[in-house]
Amino acid sequence: MRNHDKLTRSGIYRSRNGAIFGVCRGLAEHFNFSIFWARVIAIVFLLVTGFWPAIGIYLILALLMKPAPVIPIKTEAEQEFYDSYANSRHLAARRIKRRYENLERRIRRMEHIVTAREFDWEDKFSK
Repeated sequence: MRNHDKLTRSGIYRSRNGAIFGVCRGLAEHFNFSIFWARVIAIVFLLVTGFWPAIGIYLILALLMKPAPVIPIKTEAEQEFYDSYANSRHLAARRIKRRYENLERRIRRMEHIVTAREFDWEDKFSK
């Protein structure tokens, strides 16, 4: 198994292309079997156990399974970020805000250097 396959297979995700919450498709993709058979098993389970237990389990699975990433995960850092975002959106938002503030600070320093009186544009363009 390639590293990319290992990363994308590290968790069970709800599919974004599924019919109802993407649970059956997500399970089928994770365990590498046909979506048709996953849905058949779900329907048989629904008929055998009755509607409420099966629907309850299906909804619990839909709540517990994270949605599949929109962009395929390629590195372990991306996997870590996605997991942290899916588990705690508040922490992920704080991490993104810190990164933005660091970039903004760097841009302000560059602007300060370029707009300072000591910066001689004529010398820079003539070289």
